[in-house]
Amino acid sequence: MNVLLNSACKRPLGQIMRVSISLYSTLPPISTPLPLQLQELCNVVTSTVGGLDELEFSLNKYRDSLTSSLVTQAIDSCKHEAHTRRLLRFFLWSSKNLSCKLENKDYNYALRVFTEKKDYTAMDILIGDLKKEGRVMDAETFGLVADTLVKLGKEDEALGIFKNLDKYKCSIDEFTVTAIINALCSRGHPKRAEGVVWHHKDKIAGSMLCIYRSLLYGWSVQRNVKEARRIIQEMKSNGVAPDLICYNTFLRCLCERNLRRNPSGLVPEALNVMMEMKSYKVFPTSISYNILLSCLGKTRRVKESCQILKKMKQSGCAPDWVSYYLVAKVLFLTGRFGKGKDIVDQMIGNGLVPNHKFYYSLIGILCGVERVNRALELFEKMKRSSLGGYGPVYDVLIPKLCRGGDFEKGRELWDEATGMGISLQCSRDVLDPSITEVFKPKRPEKISLEDSTITKPPNKVKKLSSKMKRPLHCLAVELSFHHHCTLHSRRKFSFSFAFVFHHLGSHHHSSAASISASQIAVSMAALRLHLRLVVSHRHPIAVLSELPHNSCFASQFSLALSLSQIGSLLLSSSPTLSSCSYVACK
Repeated sequence: MNVLLNSACKRPLGQIMRVSISLYSTLPPISTPLPLQLQELCNVVTSTVGGLDELEFSLNKYRDSLTSSLVTQAIDSCKHEAHTRRLLRFFLWSSKNLSCKLENKDYNYALRVFTEKKDYTAMDILIGDLKKEGRVMDAETFGLVADTLVKLGKEDEALGIFKNLDKYKCSIDEFTVTAIINALCSRGHPKRAEGVVWHHKDKIAGSMLCIYRSLLYGWSVQRNVKEARRIIQEMKSNGVAPDLICYNTFLRCLCERNLRRNPSGLVPEALNVMMEMKSYKVFPTSISYNILLSCLGKTRRVKESCQILKKMKQSGCAPDWVSYYLVAKVLFLTGRFGKGKDIVDQMIGNGLVPNHKFYYSLIGILCGVERVNRALELFEKMKRSSLGGYGPVYDVLIPKLCRGGDFEKGRELWDEATGMGISLQCSRDVLDPSITEVFKPKRPEKISLEDSTITKPPNKVKKLSSKMKRPLHCLAVELSFHHHCTLHSRRKFSFSFAFVFHHLGSHHHSSAASISASQIAVSMAALRLHLRLVVSHRHPIAVLSELPHNSCFASQFSLALSLSQIGSLLLSSSPTLSSCSYVACK
């Protein structure tokens, strides 16, 4: 430093003005050691040896030397290490045994510490002492206490303290009214918050926009679109123009309601809200569209998500990296890997630099759907962008590759990570084939037809035609059953034909095997006609003689007769079926 100054003094004034001396140090800040007495006091409070009575016995030797500032410093120094019960006993002991009493600020600080720790018992004791001793509760302390009580499910007690703030020598002003309203609305109690607004309108006249924002958020927590719309209308009638935050809150309420009850109404109703926003000169941002994209992704609405992304660009609202992430996520989850890759490339081409969580989340999704090669390609793009934060990605990819049997690629990534000085959380044992169990996929990998030019194999048509023969067999056997039961009891009944299907599959019937898929409709109509004729006691042979001999319907009708005879033969040949039909006729 002296050398720089001496050399600067010997230079002309113009050169001296260009000299810049940096006093910034890259070394970590040196922590100031605590005073000896404070350090000993903290050691006593944080000690885990002995109970609370032993703690008081150890504190008695500091009775004459303790001050209120020392008590506050001790609580501040060991509030993260000491148990809340030991901190509470230390503070109560200090308030009773100090030669000079604790000040109001010391009580408020201790109450805020226990409130941050969400220790309801300690809060209740200190609030009672504040009231009993006539101390003053700060407005900041009340806001924190009210918020914590509501989060703990004790909104009645929070309202009780608010109504009796005069007993705590705390005035009911704009700050305290806003604090209790925000606390109630944050946990979904907007109705009770509206009661506070009604009784204290004069005190919050200057902050009505913030109050309406809180009420909108409270109704959105309950997904009550009707009440949220009422708040919007009330704002307009009272001359308070809803801003972007209000409309985004209402849009979130609407989308989350439709997500559960009416997913088809997500896009049209959200676009109507955005049109209303534009009519009031409030233009939707990427945050507004991301609310809709998030709900569309949860319902796997791929087409609508891509359309909304396109509409953003057309309306002049530039998508951010979160928009591209939401669309790429739903594409990957639904198997559109090629389109998802194009969305990521499109984002990079537009010059957007995403957070490292963008790549980490998408890589995790690709590994979860067994597309490790796609995940590796995305990881290469992440490394080219020089974002950093590669450690969690290596921890996902290396075990996934090794459990899939690709130990060579796993070792390559391990060496790459260690070469970059990245400390990995996964164990090195995953690289050992004798330790790591390889999981083979039980089902063949499904090929997405949208990302591939491979057509369906021709054998599926054969399977389809074989499946279409089953209704014909079913009607043939059903016909024979109805014919059999009509002759005996003339009653309609319902019966299971699974055993008959087994016999039909085990016997060879040339007439049934020769039926093509194109004749199924005619065959079904012929069989239904045969069934109606049997039930109406009209003989099918007489009807067959009336049909033209060269018609397709006549040939199928004769085929139905032959299948009906097959079912009758099965009934007569199988004792099990005969007994079943006998019981059914009974």
